[in-house]
Amino acid sequence: QVQLVESGGGLVQAGGSLRLSCAASGFTFSSSGMGWFRQAPGKEREFVGFINWSSSNTGYSDSVKGRFTISRDNAENTVYLQMNSLKPEDTAVYYCAKSRSAFLSDSPSWYNYWGQGTQVTVSS
Repeated sequence: QVQLVESGGGLVQAGGSLRLSCAASGFTFSSSGMGWFRQAPGKEREFVGFINWSSSNTGYSDSVKGRFTISRDNAENTVYLQMNSLKPEDTAVYYCAKSRSAFLSDSPSWYNYWGQGTQVTVSS
């Protein structure tokens, strides 16, 4: 069955960096688009970014553009989220998700499998 397992979250000071990983199994990772989302307490799930199967196409929300970078290693079935210059407002649970198709979207409804999430807390 499809499994997505995030890791790498934690507590970091503002201005610091974290690298999240998402290990995938149970599907053909190398042909799947992947996305990252986050959800803060009391807020809706928010798009962070996506990457296509070949890493030739990435997209980011305006709130993280220039600070966050998504990459993937198809040999390791893993997608990464490098987060730099972190701000307290980046505090959230971060989720990776598998796209329904090769088409990439910023809508959570376009993703059919989700990981359990990893907590990122940025202190001021």
